[in-house]
Amino acid sequence: MTLNTATHEFKPATQNLLWLKVLPSTLRKAGVAFSLLLSLTWMISSPALAQDAATEDEELLAVLDVDSLYQLMAPEPVYGRTAIELLRELETKHYSPVTFDDNFSIEVFDNYIDVLDGSRLYLTQSDIDAVNDMRETLDESLKNGDLQPAYKIYNLYHRRVLERLVWTVKFVENELNSLDFTVDEELVIDREDAAWATSTAELDELWRKRIKNSTLSLSLTGMEMAKIEERLSKRYRNQLTQVAKTNERDVFQAYMATVARTVDPHTSYFSPRDSENFNMGLRGSLQGIGAQLTSEDEYTKVAELIKGGPAEQAGELKAGDRIIGIAQGTDSEMQDVIGLRLDDVVDQIRGEKGTLVRLNILPAEATSEVGAREITIVRDTVELSEQFARSEVLEVDIDDEMYRIGVITLPSFYFDFEAASAGLTDYRSSARDVRALLEELKQDDVEAVVVDLRYNGGGSLNEANELVGLFIESGPTVQIRYSGQRNGFVRSYGDADPEMVYDGPLAVLVNRASASASEIFAGAIQDYQRGVVLGGQTFGKGTVQEIIPMDYGQVKLTRSKFYRISGASTQHRGVLPDIDFPDRYQAIETMGESNLDGALPWDTVRPVEFRSYHPLRQIIPELQERHELRAEADPDFIYLEGTVQRMIEARERKTIPLQRDMLKARRDADRREAFDANNARLQAKGLPLEIWRDEASEEDAEADAAEDIAALDDASDEEEQEEDDPLLLESGRILVDMAELLGNPMTAAHDSTHVHAAVNTLELSEQ
Repeated sequence: MTLNTATHEFKPATQNLLWLKVLPSTLRKAGVAFSLLLSLTWMISSPALAQDAATEDEELLAVLDVDSLYQLMAPEPVYGRTAIELLRELETKHYSPVTFDDNFSIEVFDNYIDVLDGSRLYLTQSDIDAVNDMRETLDESLKNGDLQPAYKIYNLYHRRVLERLVWTVKFVENELNSLDFTVDEELVIDREDAAWATSTAELDELWRKRIKNSTLSLSLTGMEMAKIEERLSKRYRNQLTQVAKTNERDVFQAYMATVARTVDPHTSYFSPRDSENFNMGLRGSLQGIGAQLTSEDEYTKVAELIKGGPAEQAGELKAGDRIIGIAQGTDSEMQDVIGLRLDDVVDQIRGEKGTLVRLNILPAEATSEVGAREITIVRDTVELSEQFARSEVLEVDIDDEMYRIGVITLPSFYFDFEAASAGLTDYRSSARDVRALLEELKQDDVEAVVVDLRYNGGGSLNEANELVGLFIESGPTVQIRYSGQRNGFVRSYGDADPEMVYDGPLAVLVNRASASASEIFAGAIQDYQRGVVLGGQTFGKGTVQEIIPMDYGQVKLTRSKFYRISGASTQHRGVLPDIDFPDRYQAIETMGESNLDGALPWDTVRPVEFRSYHPLRQIIPELQERHELRAEADPDFIYLEGTVQRMIEARERKTIPLQRDMLKARRDADRREAFDANNARLQAKGLPLEIWRDEASEEDAEADAAEDIAALDDASDEEEQEEDDPLLLESGRILVDMAELLGNPMTAAHDSTHVHAAVNTLELSEQ
C-alpha cells in the first residue's frame, strides 16, 4: 500500500510510502530522552524448565567468567546480500548523490565507533588502533557484501563491555567499602569529546568514579551500605545478563543502520523485525494480546494492559504478572521464556487476529513457580489509542468571563496504509479523526480551536496535506522538490476540496520536538495567515522519506525535500512561532536538525500563489504585547521561564562532585531553588504549598544514580499535571484577543463569578 505522489491516490503494489517523521533514535541523538511504547503479546513454559533456565543463568553469572559469557558472532549469508542491496538503493534513489569511497568509509567507521562507545567507556586507544586499518576499507567490504570487518569491530567491543561489567560487579561486591567520600574529586559528565583511555587502569579509575557517584547518590537518602551493595550488584548483574544475550542480528541491524544514517540522519535500515515495529507505529495498531511488557531480572513482566485489548477483556492477565512460558494454539508444547530477550518473547506473542496463544504465567503475588498457571488468549487487533488524535474543551477565564476553547491533541500524522489498501472503510487516518473531532467540538459550541502538535515528530505527508485542507477552502499546502530522474522538479501539493470543516479562530501550538509533517501543517497555517503559531521553534526537518521494501527488511531513505508555499524550507530553521512560549527544549543545545551530522542544507524555491485569510501579521505586535503583559504576572509562565533557565545552568555543568558534603550542598541547593520557585507559583495561584523534605526520596536518588549521569533534562513538577496546562490556557487567551482585534469578538459562554463563589463556598465548608 503506497502513496502515489503524482495523483494523491492510494494504490497497492510497488510504489513507496512518503514519510516525514523524526525517529526516536534521531531525537536521542539530538539530546532528547525518548521512550517507545510497545504493546505486545506473550509466551509461556513449564515451571520445571523455567527453573532450569534460571538456574543456568545464575550459575553462569556466579562464575563471572568473561570467556564463558562471550560468544563470537559472525554474519549470516543473507546479511551480505542485504548490504549490497542497501548500497544499490542508496546510490540510485537517495535525494543527494552518494559516492562509496574512502571518505564514506571513514565516516561509517567513525559513526559506528560512536554508536558503540560514544562516551569512551569501554574501548581503549589500543583497541581503536587494532581496528583502525579498516577505517578506509569498509566501502570496498560493503560493495562485496563482506560484513566481517563490522563483526570484528563489534566482537571486540562486545568483549570489552562484558569485561567492564564483570569488573564492575566484582568491585561493587568486594570493594564498595573502599570508597572515600571525603576526597575532593569529580566525575566528568559529557565524555563525547574525551580522549580514549590509554590503559585498562585508566578505565578502571573512570568506572570507580561512576560507581562512587551511584553509591554516593544512594547513601544521601540514608540507605545503608549493605543495601546499596545489593542494589548496585543487582543493577550491574542485570546489565551483564542482557549484554550477554546480544546476537548476530543485533550486530547486523546496528551496522546497517549506521551505514544508512551516514548518508543523512533520516535515512535508516530496518531488519524484518524492526520493520514490523516501525510499520506498527505508522498504523497505530498491532495484532496481539494488547499488553506492554518489560524485563525484570530474568522474567518478562506485564507492565500494563492496553484498554480494550484482548488481554484486558479476558481478565486473566494482570499488570505485574510474569510470563514464564508460551505455546501456540491448543496442542503445541509450552516453550520456556525465562531469561529470553524481550524482543524474542514479543515475537512469539504477536500473531494473526483470531489465533490462540497459551501463556504460562507467574502471578505478581507468587513467590515461586509453584504458583504458575496457564491461561489462553485469542489474539485480536489492538489499537494504540494514545497515538491517536483526541480532543477536550478548555474553559478560559478572562476578566471573569469564561470562553470555551476546543483543543485537539495530535501525537502523530498516522495512516493505516494496509487497511486502506485492503479496501476497508474504517481505516485509521489522523485527518479523518481530526475532522470528526472538529465536528464534535462545533456541537459543543467552542469559540476557537487550538491544534496541539507539541512532541509530534511527523508521519504521513498525505495526512499533513489533508489536515491543512480542513482549515482552508482550497489551495496549495506544501511544495516538494524531487531528485533522481526528476531532479530539480518542484511540485506543489494542495487541497482541492472547497469545504472548510472549521473556519473559526485557530492556533497551532508547537515546540522543538514538533517536526516534519507538523512543520508542514504549522507552516501552511502561518503562511495563509489562517491562524497563529504559538510555542517554540520547531525541529527543522525539511526532508521527505520513502519506505522501500527489500528482500530482507526495508530501507527508509530521503527522496525529496519539502518547502512551504512561501518558498522557504523548514530544513535546519524550522517554523518560528508568531508568539514565543517558554520551551524546556531551549535548554538542550543539541536539539534540532541543525545539530545532526550530515543534515541536508537549507535553501528555497519559488513561492506559489495563495491568498491570506486574515491580516494577522498586522495584529501580531498587539497580540505579543498583550501576551507579555499577562506572562509577566502569570505564576505559571514565571515558573516555566525559571525552570528553563535552571535547566540551562544545570546542563552547562561539566562535572559532578564526588565529595559527600559538596554533592549534598549542590543537590540541596538545586532542590531548594526548584522547591521555592514552585511554592511561589502555588502561593500566587492560591493552591496548597508543598512541604520541604530534608532528604530526597530513595526513588529520586535512584533516578540521579542511573546510568545516564547527565540526566538533568526534565525539571518539571508533578503538581502541574493535575492543573490545566498553562500554555493551552494562554493559547486560548491569545485566540480571544485575536478574535477581538480582527473585529469578530467571541461570546463568553458564561460569567465566571458564580464559579469562584462556588469554589469559595466549598473551601469554607471543608474548613
